[in-house]
Amino acid sequence: MGEVQELQLHVMVEEDKEAKLPEHGSVSDEAVAQRSTNFRRWIQIAIYTFLVLSGQAAATLLGRQYYDKGGKSKWLATLVTVAGFPILLPFYCIQLSKSPKRETIIQTERPSFSVLASIYVSLGLLSATDCYLYSVGLLYLPVSTFSLICASQLAFNACFSFFLNSLKFTPFVLNSLFLLTISSTLLVFQNDDSTDTTDTSKGKYAIGFICTVAASAGTGLMLSLEQLAFKKVIKSKTFTALLDMIVYTNLVASCVIVVGIFASSEWRSLAQEMEEYKLGKVSYVMNLVWTAITWQVFSIGSVGMIVEASSLFANAISVLGLPIVPVLAVVFFHDKMNGLKVIAMLLAIWGFLSFVFQHYLNDCKSETYQGNTDG
Repeated sequence: MGEVQELQLHVMVEEDKEAKLPEHGSVSDEAVAQRSTNFRRWIQIAIYTFLVLSGQAAATLLGRQYYDKGGKSKWLATLVTVAGFPILLPFYCIQLSKSPKRETIIQTERPSFSVLASIYVSLGLLSATDCYLYSVGLLYLPVSTFSLICASQLAFNACFSFFLNSLKFTPFVLNSLFLLTISSTLLVFQNDDSTDTTDTSKGKYAIGFICTVAASAGTGLMLSLEQLAFKKVIKSKTFTALLDMIVYTNLVASCVIVVGIFASSEWRSLAQEMEEYKLGKVSYVMNLVWTAITWQVFSIGSVGMIVEASSLFANAISVLGLPIVPVLAVVFFHDKMNGLKVIAMLLAIWGFLSFVFQHYLNDCKSETYQGNTDG
């Protein structure tokens, strides 16, 4: 009798093991699929990172060149930051021809036209305001100073993300925000010789500083609102949704800026401005065209980073480009790299590394949790 019971128990154990084999197999398949998905995601993030860094550096330097070589129109400099969106229109055809079925499956519950229109119009108006403020700042500030002040947009973005996107403040995030804020604030106290390259008075320098900080705050708010829109309303990570955000927002901003050009009467002086441009008419047109293109490159990278990660991550990558622009500005525009700027740059890099380390800790925690769940 005891042998029969022992045999039955052995059979039950074997059946239980066999029943669990498919489950373990499915867990393994899910783990492999998840790793493959994460790998593709980080490849996309790497591409978007390159677009952000290259587009930002090139567009900022071209904008500085426009002013240095005789450009004077703040509204025109503002327009080229958003008016390049038509170059993105062919990507709609490419995207739809590649995977129309996938687009249909993912976007099952598309928001109403009125909701989307209100989002794009609001963000377009905010974008137009930010771009104009940035143009004023770039006019009155050396490009290296301008770039370092823009670091403050990460702090503003974090504050808005706390209220809008439920950002959790950790010691490393707080350290990052503190260092980046201090790095931009230090630039107020630099010596007068820092303004030699742009021939600006103290008053205009102060205006440029205030406009750049205000634009950084607006950019931080705009990025947080874009993340909120993708998460709560659009609910799609397709490339088409990314294009919609860029194209429609820039279309609204372009219309507002064109009105500003005619209202300010700056359009009357554009022909003379082209004639007097130090590098010639062709260079004048090419500068505007390539500035428009490079800003669209930056926009694709920035919005793509928001879709794949977060607005704060996109902003942190933008801050990573801080050492690039000042160094290139020294080479091309002979900006002076004094000690205070070097300290500000080092603090900005330190702040960025602190943020990256926090992101690394979050990834490690997520992988540990996933491993425990699978186990």
